Amino acid sequence: MTIYNLYIFDRNGTCLYYESWNRKKESNMSKEEEFKLMYGMLYSIKSFVARMSPSESKDGFLNYRTNLSAGSTKDVLFNIYSKMYVEYVVKNPLCQLNEPIQSELFASKLDSYIRSLTIFN
Repeated sequence: MTIYNLYIFDRNGTCLYYESWNRKKESNMSKEEEFKLMYGMLYSIKSFVARMSPSESKDGFLNYRTNLSAGSTKDVLFNIYSKMYVEYVVKNPLCQLNEPIQSELFASKLDSYIRSLTIFN
């Protein structure tokens, strides 16, 4: 398994950050169209899971598993959020929330972290 890309969306579906690694196949659409399509897919899956779940789950939709041997990414996403996003975006007075993430320090720390993971080939 490997990591191909990471999208960070706000609640309104605006892509605040996008990065790709090992992406060999490019789509024939603009990045904005790709972001809308990805957000729409994730929103639809989240909505479907919420409706089909036999009980109320506080965790909700956590991941989408493909036919590849992808394990849970819950810990990886939590580390990205708590150790990189909060530290280098939320706590940074130069970064505006709900605006595209421009922090080079965030991008650098994220890239180093992703490349250090055992699931990154």
